[in-house]
Amino acid sequence: MFKKIFIIILTLSMLLTGCTKEKTLITDSAYMLGTYLQISIWTEDQQKGKEVIAECFRRIQEIEQNMSVNIEDSEVTKINKNAGIEQVAVSNDTAFVLGKAKEYAALTKGAYDPSIGPLVKLWGIETDHERVPEKNEIDEALKYVNYNAIQIQDENKIKLADRGMFIDLGGIAKGYAADEVANILRKRGIQHAMVNLGGNVYALGNKIDGDDWKVGIQNPYEPTGTHMGIVEINNMTVVSSGNYERYFMKGDIRYHHIIDPKTGYPAENGVISTVIISNSSIDADALSTGIYVLGLEKGMELIENINDVECIIITEDKGVYLSSGMEGKLKISNDTFYLAN
Repeated sequence: MFKKIFIIILTLSMLLTGCTKEKTLITDSAYMLGTYLQISIWTEDQQKGKEVIAECFRRIQEIEQNMSVNIEDSEVTKINKNAGIEQVAVSNDTAFVLGKAKEYAALTKGAYDPSIGPLVKLWGIETDHERVPEKNEIDEALKYVNYNAIQIQDENKIKLADRGMFIDLGGIAKGYAADEVANILRKRGIQHAMVNLGGNVYALGNKIDGDDWKVGIQNPYEPTGTHMGIVEINNMTVVSSGNYERYFMKGDIRYHHIIDPKTGYPAENGVISTVIISNSSIDADALSTGIYVLGLEKGMELIENINDVECIIITEDKGVYLSSGMEGKLKISNDTFYLAN
């Protein structure tokens, strides 16, 4: 399930070219991974720039083809169809991402779990059959949510141990795609770029005027494009999860898409948004979900024990909690939010 909010790139700061006139902006967009993507680079060679961006989109398409649950012949679909039956040979990409997914499932003690597919299908959020399932349906689906039952064999062979299991890499594949795009850009000699894969933001290098990139953090209570604060980064990724991204209302209750793999219901712990800042987008992708489900105390405790990863957690009362490495680095621009630690 390809998720994550639009973190607002401050486009004005992106378009300013400073005093370096040799490099110009080349940008293009596409719709893949279930969201809108934009890649912007600064280069002296416009033709090369267009070719590099096209190469990046081809790579993203390859990842989507392998890992989407919505593509009939994807590797992940084949794994799910053969749950409890037999192994499926997969690409290095899919084997790597599944391995990372299991790693972060273990690290978060199952708060992030790639085997959550039966619950995702049951709730059907943002489909034409979204509904609140009966408790007995949830209890039945929970029997098949178990990341330890994802078996990764030698030679990239994957098997789901039990019939009824269903993996969904939507909580991590987009992060992998962002990392792969950054790798391509580096190999092609691009030094300044902003990659936005539907809210998974990767800032390569710095702006051509030497300043860091400014990335706006979505205000959870306002429409997409409204930020509550700004962080400045370079060679880093910013990935968020929030209860306002995808949801439906039934009565006065909001049922959002971040499902707790332990309860089978949307996570409700006072947190409304988590923002991960890291140098690895695949790590940030999985952690943004896992930390949201873990909640404020357990989530922040985990972050403080992971090197080179920082976190912003926003609670229902507009409290903003920062990991130790983020102190002084978030500029709150909306005074209805307050620093709580």
